[in-house]
Amino acid sequence: MSRGVLVTGASRGVGAEVARVFAAAGDRVVLHCRGAVDKANAVLAELPGEGHAVLSGDLGDTASIPLLVEESARMLGRIDVLVNNAALFVDEPVAGSRRLGHPVLETSYEDWVEAWRRTLAVNLEAAAHLTWCAARQMLDVEPADGVKRGAVVNVGSRGAYRGEPDVPAYGASKAGLHSFGQSMAIALAPHDITVTSIAPGFIATDMTAQHLDGPGGDAIRAQSPFNRVATATEVANAVHWLASPEATWSSGAVLDFNGASYLR
Repeated sequence: MSRGVLVTGASRGVGAEVARVFAAAGDRVVLHCRGAVDKANAVLAELPGEGHAVLSGDLGDTASIPLLVEESARMLGRIDVLVNNAALFVDEPVAGSRRLGHPVLETSYEDWVEAWRRTLAVNLEAAAHLTWCAARQMLDVEPADGVKRGAVVNVGSRGAYRGEPDVPAYGASKAGLHSFGQSMAIALAPHDITVTSIAPGFIATDMTAQHLDGPGGDAIRAQSPFNRVATATEVANAVHWLASPEATWSSGAVLDFNGASYLR
């Protein structure tokens, strides 16, 4: 049975691959993007099946989130699966340094505050608000026969556990996302809605190509005993499984998905 799926941050990278995997399984997908509509439409054109769509919106604007969920539900008929994938990684050059990010000892207070504000607004608060809106819709609209009430999958990071000294707001936002997912797993389980999270390590995408192809690429790959990084397809397949009925009993779990590059 086809499900309605909303994937945030789906114009490229993991989000685009998540959309492809769900569509290949027969689901209908709304691809959210912030502003890269052309890229999202290019992904849309590749998707098999019908009923897919692209919607844009700034998740840092709380007023846009209910509208995104309402329009997605209208296009899909019902949101059965929400994938909170969109994330902001503040990696701007540090003044007077060759490093990127917002390390505590090299960042002005004004830039520090702005990095935290922007990161948490998208990576944590938006996911929370999207979940609130999607869960209410899942409860108000009956699912199709053979489709469970709902599933939410949060795309977190191993950085929530190992620490991110150059981008501490990112690591903290992902730790918060994991914790939020566990709170929602308990709150929504009585309503047959599952909530899980995945914590990937480094992933090979166009956004990480400069790091993997650069002088530090071998060291990044060597973090895993497999001597490589994950592919976006591997992550997307795991997300698809977490949203499946077969994964119901994993609700509340955070799946470490880093090729043994960080164990806890």
